[in-house]
Amino acid sequence: MQELLVISGKGGTGKTSLAAAFAVLARDKVLVDCDVDAADLHLLLRPQIQSSNEFWGMPKAFINAEDCNKCGLCQEACRFGAIEDYHVNPHLCEGCGVCSRLCPAGAVVMRDHLAGHWYVAHTPYGPMVHAQLGIAEDNSGKLVTVVRQAGRELARERGLNLIIIDGPPGIGCPVIAALSGVSLALVVTEPTVAGHHDLERIMQLAGHFRVPVEVCINKFDLAPAKSREIEEYCRAQGVEVISKIPFDEEVARAVSRGVPLVQPRGGSRGGAARAVRSLWEKLAERLDVLARRPGH
Repeated sequence: MQELLVISGKGGTGKTSLAAAFAVLARDKVLVDCDVDAADLHLLLRPQIQSSNEFWGMPKAFINAEDCNKCGLCQEACRFGAIEDYHVNPHLCEGCGVCSRLCPAGAVVMRDHLAGHWYVAHTPYGPMVHAQLGIAEDNSGKLVTVVRQAGRELARERGLNLIIIDGPPGIGCPVIAALSGVSLALVVTEPTVAGHHDLERIMQLAGHFRVPVEVCINKFDLAPAKSREIEEYCRAQGVEVISKIPFDEEVARAVSRGVPLVQPRGGSRGGAARAVRSLWEKLAERLDVLARRPGH
């Protein structure tokens, strides 16, 4: 089973638009949205939810009013301002448990906390697993792991040999949970100073986990000099810039309509769509090569 992760060092590079296009172009795959903090792949793929599952995060504090003697120790000790008038605000509580340990009356207890949901769904392009983390919730790395595992189980059940993952941006815990163990990572960047900087960070992270990387420069023609600089950096790192996608207003129009850029019928035929189709062909060949290596 092969896992392709579409990732970026920063948000807004076009990562999700590419993942949605690959969902149209690829065969025999499961789609997984690991950007659980701000999931939006479903906006383009329009999944019909088949099952909903609860995600329980770290326990959070709860004050039993009947046992509380209002000594105030919990409020004084809380460094997150989560306790006021002897009530706990679950959006501010970090679940550290200090208040529970200090309470002389045993009125503060740590309770399991419903932090979000994850879903198995059907889309016009294949099965999909995605999630929604609650407002101000943490543990998104843990939820990413749950979603990835559900995607693998779904692929095994249906005899599908490819998982396409829309990853979270950045280099934090959710990214590590999405990146570790994948077959190939496509890093999407853009020709800006921030894009170059964050590309370096995500490539270093992928190198640490020994994940093969390919790079795609989106909207490369808006800043040709910066694109050449990124290409030179990648060449020095021994990484291929597998695709350069031109700026195309049709991408924004497709997003505004809530549809993937490329479709079997009626999809865009502009420069970006042609580049994306070519990019997928190269990625499919690369995945085939990786699959034939010993140990895969």
